[in-house]
Amino acid sequence: MKFKDLREFIAFLEDKGALRRITSPVSHELEITEITDRVIKSGGPALLFENVTGFDAPVLINMFGSQQRMSWALGVDSLDDVVGRVDGLLNLTHGPPQGLINKLRTLGQLVRLGSFQPKTVNHGPCQEVVISEDEVNLYKFPILKSWPLDGGPFVTLPLVITKDPETGIQNYGIYRMQVYDQRTTGMHWQTHKVGTRHYRMSHELGLEKLDVAVALGGDPATIWTGSAPLPPDMDEMALAGFLREEGVELVKAKTNDLLVPAQAEIVLEGYVTPGEERLEGPFGDHTGYYSMEDPYPVFHVTCITHRKDPIYPAAIVGRPPMEDYYMGKVTERVFLPMMKLILPELVDINMPAEGSFHNLVIVSVKKEYPGQARKVMHGLWGLGLMSLVKTIIVVDHFVDVHNISEVAWRVTNNIDPAQDFVFSTGPIDDLDIGSPTPKFGSKVGIDATIKGPHEGGRQRDWPPDIAMDPAIKELVDRKWNDYGIG
Repeated sequence: MKFKDLREFIAFLEDKGALRRITSPVSHELEITEITDRVIKSGGPALLFENVTGFDAPVLINMFGSQQRMSWALGVDSLDDVVGRVDGLLNLTHGPPQGLINKLRTLGQLVRLGSFQPKTVNHGPCQEVVISEDEVNLYKFPILKSWPLDGGPFVTLPLVITKDPETGIQNYGIYRMQVYDQRTTGMHWQTHKVGTRHYRMSHELGLEKLDVAVALGGDPATIWTGSAPLPPDMDEMALAGFLREEGVELVKAKTNDLLVPAQAEIVLEGYVTPGEERLEGPFGDHTGYYSMEDPYPVFHVTCITHRKDPIYPAAIVGRPPMEDYYMGKVTERVFLPMMKLILPELVDINMPAEGSFHNLVIVSVKKEYPGQARKVMHGLWGLGLMSLVKTIIVVDHFVDVHNISEVAWRVTNNIDPAQDFVFSTGPIDDLDIGSPTPKFGSKVGIDATIKGPHEGGRQRDWPPDIAMDPAIKELVDRKWNDYGIG
């Protein structure tokens, strides 16, 4: 299945019974959040609010709010299908193919990958209406105020586009944007994000401004790629094309040289001025706490383009699980094969909702030698944005990392706290509230694997798990109805 734009995805979800249209009048301040929060927590559908008081544009929310909808967004019925395709791609690039048949297969697949590259077009639906200069007014759109203490309305599902000032490679990221007035917003570029790197570079190079474009809406796979933690020199649109099995159409922005998704609903064009910052926040964040006021760059909107009758896409974050949890789960699944290339002992990984992604990561490993769990901890802390993870728990390969009850049982039984806690310091997420200092703090790794005689001076054998004899289990299975238990 492929979706050219947001409208095709909405129609698909509606056909599947996975979307509800809300025609009752609702407010963009707090009311939509409360409705959506209840729907997400109960496993409910995507919502299209068609009657937002004071606005003509409808609001689409919770389109990614289940594993099934997230799979559909990427054009598959199951995330396992995406992981299989990523595995196949990595097998192509990880060493030379053996044999004539494999070489031909590799050539054919690489040719197909070439067709998934972004395509530049001359016109796009995102530019059917052009608003510029004094006519620019962000309050034209139903931008949500999500929580009572929020500093104002926030754009919460933007695809923010910048260009590396030296290489010219574009980057796409999802960063929240507080609306200050009709033509300016905050740009919440956290320390470790690629957009922040472009901003710092523009400052160091003495540039007067850094061009920015913000796409709202588009096909769902393209929207999601803005959340993917790709290396700075990797084009998110190439990943989106790979997932969609069709290149993303891009069109040149009206007022700068950036390329924007042609099928977007709304595009904001403008710039940030290096060194110009303003207090942004508070904001009810994905940690379940408010992130408080801090200085961030200011985005000046000089032009707005949009489709006729645009749909405004949004997401709410707050105490997990929320819609972003399901978006993050895709990242977890898709990037596991890539992490295995660097840490081949990795078996599985779980970033539970309660850990807000950067607070807790549980991994299982196929252990072969003493200290291997510690090697994995430090290896993960050295991988891109995994460097921000505050707690890593390592368990053996036979442990189901997605079964939190089993993980808790293994951890509390298997650890000797004096031996099995590993403390480190380093960069932490900007939103971390536990550290006494911002952006730098401590981390902990917990080795809950089985320990051999050469680990920590262990002087006794590890006991076996309690397990029933398979023959007795089979006997009871056969006789179960005879027992009359039901």
